Order: sequence, then C-alpha cells, then structure tokens
Amino acid sequence: MLIIFGGLPGTDKSTIARLLALSLNSVWLRIDSIEQSLVQSEKITISDMGPAGYVVAYAIAADNIRLGNTVIADSVNHLAITRQSWRNVALENAVPALEIEIICSNKAQHQERVEPRLADIPGHVLPDWQKVINRQYEDWLSTDLTLDTSALTPEQAVEVIPQHIKSRRR
Repeated sequence: MLIIFGGLPGTDKSTIARLLALSLNSVWLRIDSIEQSLVQSEKITISDMGPAGYVVAYAIAADNIRLGNTVIADSVNHLAITRQSWRNVALENAVPALEIEIICSNKAQHQERVEPRLADIPGHVLPDWQKVINRQYEDWLSTDLTLDTSALTPEQAVEVIPQHIKSRRR
C-alpha cells in the first residue's frame, strides 16, 4: 500500500506520518529529508530543487513497494501533478493508494504551530508563517481522507487511519 500525505507546513503532517510509520512498521519517505540531502550534496540549491526531491522519492517508494513494504509518502504535495505522480507509483506497482490531506482549520492555532517550530533536519530552513499562507496550494480533488488537526491530536489521527483502511477493504 502507498499512503500519500499532503498538507501545509505546520499542520502536524510529518508527526502523524512518522507515528503512523512506527505503528504500521512501514517505510516513511519524507521529502524534506530527501531535499535537504540533495542540497547538502552541493549539486543543487533549494531554489533550484524543482521536482528533484519528489522524483527521487517516487523511485524509492516504488522500490520499497516491490519489496512488499507499505510506504508512507510525507510531503506538502501542493500540486495536483505530484499527487497524480504518487497515484501512478501505486498504479504501476499494483497496490492501493490512500490519499490523506492534513489540515488545521483554526488559522490562529496553525500560526501558533508554525512560528516557534525548530527544524529537526540539520540545515533545513523552515518556512515562516507568511511563506506558509502565501504558498501555492492547489485544492485536493481526489483525497480519500481529510484530517483536521485543530480537532485531533497526532495520536488520534494515527488511530483514525487504520480504521479508514479497514473500512475501505470491506
């Protein structure tokens, strides 16, 4: 299975993806880690990144799916084209895909999360609130599950996801 996360920075998306990966004993592919590693290689800058981090992640996801692993893709996933590319990875490898958008509908709460955050990846520069709210973010038309972290803790969100997967299999 390929579990495709998306959502603006500061919505607890990576926290939920990481906790879910631990819970399901699955592979956690974090675009921020991949992109920061590419920057540290000194062959690419963050401003020239384009789709590189996502393309690397698609390949790693496909390799792990072929090994029989569940893969959790953790990224802002702000464009319809990247979401389609993730779905294509699942399709090409004959596994189900589950698209999960993480939102924080309470803007004040979202801002309170964004502003004090510290990067947990060495060298990674987190966006400030202005960059988060000004970011291009295309509406999700194909999401299977939307979780609002203004109403759910990360732990509660992690409990909802396996229940949703089970209900889809019925």
